Amino acid sequence: MNSSQPITAAPEDLDPAAAPTAPDLRVVVVTGMSGAGRTTAANALEDLGWYVIDNLPPSVLPEVCSLASGAGITRLAVVLDVRTRSFFEQLSAMFSDLTARGLLPEILYLEASDDVIVRRQESARRPHPLQGDGRLLDGILRERQMLATVRAAADLVIDTSAINVHQLSSRVAHAYAGETTEQLRVTLVSFGFKYGIPVDADLVVDVRFLPNPHWVPELRPMTGLDSEVSDYVLGAEGANGFLNKLQELLQIMAAGYIREGKRFATIAIGCTGGKHRSTAMTEEFARRLRALGLPTKVLHRDVGHE
Repeated sequence: MNSSQPITAAPEDLDPAAAPTAPDLRVVVVTGMSGAGRTTAANALEDLGWYVIDNLPPSVLPEVCSLASGAGITRLAVVLDVRTRSFFEQLSAMFSDLTARGLLPEILYLEASDDVIVRRQESARRPHPLQGDGRLLDGILRERQMLATVRAAADLVIDTSAINVHQLSSRVAHAYAGETTEQLRVTLVSFGFKYGIPVDADLVVDVRFLPNPHWVPELRPMTGLDSEVSDYVLGAEGANGFLNKLQELLQIMAAGYIREGKRFATIAIGCTGGKHRSTAMTEEFARRLRALGLPTKVLHRDVGHE
């Protein structure tokens, strides 16, 4: 389904006041930086069976939610961007209206670094929507400033700078494939500090206190996905205890997140290069979380770097 397919409803359902929003309607607002992957995320949601509407003025979303409820739609995704006139004034009013109806939409925010956005926009040969007569970077800066408050309020932030469209679709599927549940969905990202901290992480963990397999000649060409490296890292003093404490911490965080209505958590586990220690520790932590019944996805951001 998409915006080209009209919502069908009985005539009496066409009055938003006569069609109160159903409490089981789940709404996701897809927004973020131009060039960060909003279209890919929307397509992934559509493939998962969500009813997707692109570039909807925020002011009409409450009425659309009422119509969707009357039509029996239970999962609605709306793509919003700053091209809409008076975007932020409408956005504030939209959230107030939906809250009054007992519905609070989730926000999926797509992020990417400036250099990646520049490369993508130039490849697409399209100007930035806020560029005007200035440079492409000027438009990116304006958009980033305008969206700062929305980003801070997002339920899930996905940085697409270092992932492809298939990985983005996979992360969207991990977050939104199931129905609404009172359970945290976790994404674990291994990374190398030398390549920068993932900007979409809710929690950053440093495992550089463990001995580095890089200095063991026979282990250097391998990664933390190889059993020899994994055994070396997990067998080091402090590794098991650290994971035990991290597991306890996440259980506390998970309970708090659910109470606050946050269903997603991205935890970044880093070492120097993201190849050995962080990868091995991430895989083991994912195994533990899955054993607890927590839906957990793993992404090794820098394992392919030399």
